[in-house]
Amino acid sequence: QYVMEKYRMKKLAEYKCDTNEAICLKLVRFPEDVEDDGITFHPEYSHQSYGDDEVAFGYKGLQIQLFYTAGNLSTLFKVKYSSKVTEAFDCVEPDDIEGKIREIVPAGFTCNTDDFISLLEKEANFKPFGTLLHTYTVHSEEAGELTYQIHKADITCPGFHEYHERLQTFLMWFIETASFIDADDDRWDFFLVFEKYNKDGETLYATVGYMTVYNYYVYPDKTRPRVSQMLILPPFQGEGHGAQLLEAVHRFYCSLPKVQDITGEHLAEDPSESYVKLRDYVLVKLCQGLPSFAVDKLPLGFSADMAKEAQDKLKINKKHARRVYEILRLRATDMSDEEKAREYRLEVKKRLFGPYRKNQRELTKMRKCLRPEELVSHMDQMDTQTQHEELEKSYQVVVEDYRRIIERIAAQA
Repeated sequence: QYVMEKYRMKKLAEYKCDTNEAICLKLVRFPEDVEDDGITFHPEYSHQSYGDDEVAFGYKGLQIQLFYTAGNLSTLFKVKYSSKVTEAFDCVEPDDIEGKIREIVPAGFTCNTDDFISLLEKEANFKPFGTLLHTYTVHSEEAGELTYQIHKADITCPGFHEYHERLQTFLMWFIETASFIDADDDRWDFFLVFEKYNKDGETLYATVGYMTVYNYYVYPDKTRPRVSQMLILPPFQGEGHGAQLLEAVHRFYCSLPKVQDITGEHLAEDPSESYVKLRDYVLVKLCQGLPSFAVDKLPLGFSADMAKEAQDKLKINKKHARRVYEILRLRATDMSDEEKAREYRLEVKKRLFGPYRKNQRELTKMRKCLRPEELVSHMDQMDTQTQHEELEKSYQVVVEDYRRIIERIAAQA
């Protein structure tokens, strides 16, 4: 009996599939792309649909195909598998694969490849939404010069609402804490990146990525735009589109008098590491020409002039301006000079020490109301030696990140 049960469990385990591998995404430009596995890409995350272990049960050789036309993102959805658990076992139910995808992918998709190919033929009619903000080119080894456009759209653009519903499905697969937004709220601005490409002598547009920005109201007559979501689709990552998009968005808001500053915290309060690096790079690039950030001013410390000029001219808030100052000061500091290196280290650590100082103030308050044994358990969390070690670790990480940004700017120069 026990052996049989063990054998049964082993056999059932064969019907488990990793959903990150099973989901096959594709951006299709030409009919032959449908059969080309070389352009398939897979999610980084699928826990929002398939649970924390990112596993689907009930199928062998499972393939969940989500193919999109390159521009309009018209969708083909198919589920394929080599065998299903019900063929081998009675009373074992497979997971509802389709139902989970239908919760994410908006209605209007097709399950038929021929219908998808005919939707592909209509791609020539697809034009970018909204107004053109910026055009740039990227040199590619295979394709030569490629041209990209950044557009600003809002929910009133005809057809944009449906297009955005298809576009935002990608967030679920590539941003760990993603959630869909209420796009009907007119405080949202949308910024879209498109690549121009040729097909049968015509110019067509492919979706590359996008950013959503929410305009918060600031009393009495200002707004504070905040970056909410940003995604460059995987086939286009690592080509500099994120920096182009963020810079274009910054420049757009800089031109609006009613904007106080751009808070830019990615996905609400929790910016991802890669986004912070991208933002630092773009803001340093924008600020390095400002008089208050001139090389001779940097050793004198972060000044009110820097904060004011960054805010007035570039709508950069004080917290971000401070990081820009630290990066530019590192670039201007000879770190082999012990005295200069020490000054720089203390300057950065002073900022990093902020949260620890807050802890000290809380500890002083606690002393007044906690019993001695309770106080000891809190003291342990904050002993000075640990603080110094943590601080040194944080400092090393920060400087490493700053050096990468300095290198990237030098490479672009």
